[in-house]
Amino acid sequence: MSKPKHQSVSLSTASLPVLFLLVLIIYGLVLRPYAFDQSKFPLEIVFISAACFAAAHLAYLGFSWDEIIESAMGKLTKALPTIFILFAIGIIIGSWMIAGTIPMFVYYGIKVISPSFIYVLAFLIPILFSTFTGTSWGSVGTVGVVIIGVALAVNAHMPIVAGAVIGGAYFGDKISPLSDTTNMAALATDVDLYEHIQSMMYTTFPSALIAAVLYTIMGFMYPPAITDGDFSAVQTTLNDIQSLFNFNILLILPVVIVLIGSYKKAPTLPVLLTSSIAAVLLALLFQNYTLSDIIQSVYKGFDTNMAVWQAEIPENISKLFNRGGLYALSEPAIIALFVFLYIGMLDRINAIPTIVKKVFAFAKSRVAVILSSLVSSALTNAMTSNQYATSFIVGEAFKSKYDQLKIKRKVLSRSIEDYGTMLESLIPWSPTALFLVTLLGVPFAEYWYWQFLSLINLVIAPLLAILGIGCFYHSEE
Repeated sequence: MSKPKHQSVSLSTASLPVLFLLVLIIYGLVLRPYAFDQSKFPLEIVFISAACFAAAHLAYLGFSWDEIIESAMGKLTKALPTIFILFAIGIIIGSWMIAGTIPMFVYYGIKVISPSFIYVLAFLIPILFSTFTGTSWGSVGTVGVVIIGVALAVNAHMPIVAGAVIGGAYFGDKISPLSDTTNMAALATDVDLYEHIQSMMYTTFPSALIAAVLYTIMGFMYPPAITDGDFSAVQTTLNDIQSLFNFNILLILPVVIVLIGSYKKAPTLPVLLTSSIAAVLLALLFQNYTLSDIIQSVYKGFDTNMAVWQAEIPENISKLFNRGGLYALSEPAIIALFVFLYIGMLDRINAIPTIVKKVFAFAKSRVAVILSSLVSSALTNAMTSNQYATSFIVGEAFKSKYDQLKIKRKVLSRSIEDYGTMLESLIPWSPTALFLVTLLGVPFAEYWYWQFLSLINLVIAPLLAILGIGCFYHSEE
């Protein structure tokens, strides 16, 4: 006779596979790169190893392989719809690129840069780009670099510009339905993607609004010394973009489809695929690319070399637009599979709920639990420098606690991003901070306190928990 599907065990027994994962993370993701100057362990290897240890641990406890794999597969089955969404995001980015939708927004976003409002525009333009692409690094590495060039030309306060660019880029990385971290947080907590985004607007939108006001004020406090700067590089970038695409007002249709789907809370996967189909049709109608190019863009991503009529494609333009495709988010999808394999095995003995019940026994109120999940997200992200790991570790740890106190899980998914995703650029040893410093040429010590969006968000998130605003305590179940 098989054991019950979920069998509770002692704290020490439940903790063993979790402690093994913790050791792997500390050694493989923290000590190796920062203490031993060695490469990090791939996150896939970390969770494969942890899953193997968990399986051996369960076998030692007397569970059969069929019982172990049944528990793991049950978790994986629940994860499959969102993993499909990750693949769909790659498709939609590739199709939006070759249709000219994303390039059109970038083109007109760059055109509105004005030296007089350089700081607030340095914040708003990356918001636009990151929201429609779902990538913070891509936004900083493309339109962010262009804005830095303009700021240098007008002798603007570079740390303020850098902080604004980074904050704007992370706005979209947090709330865009195309963002991998946004989808991961929703997946890790079993929350509908649009419900997750709607919940995050309670903290992200006020933070962005306050940040925009502050950057506008900074324009008067630290006005750029406007010179006869050479803006030819910016104009050259605009010309290069225009040579690759034909712009038309109808190119906003794929975006409108996603916005309508979000408003109506339609199933995410059909909405994304419908938008992709519309983008493919628009590419056929308005762009000079062949059907083979369009298929390739959907399959493996857009490539500026498809523009055979151009003798040479500048490197910055290729960096701007070469992205997307079915496999663009294969890495987070694979990581998610291994994470759920590990977590599914632990479900067999209720390991995570057992640990959380003991460790967070002090958190008996809703406010205490939300604040605990915020702090746990910050510590996990600071330790692992990986938001994927943070989403799954904290999500699995707190789901049952949130359910017990009847707190909507979309508050948990929001908290994971409030103190996870939004913290990355403020951790000096994180790969994100190192990337930003290298790319923008502004030291961490000079830009971090001008990154208003994340700093304000770090205040608003716990404040809402304390006040009970946006926590959906009284919404219908």
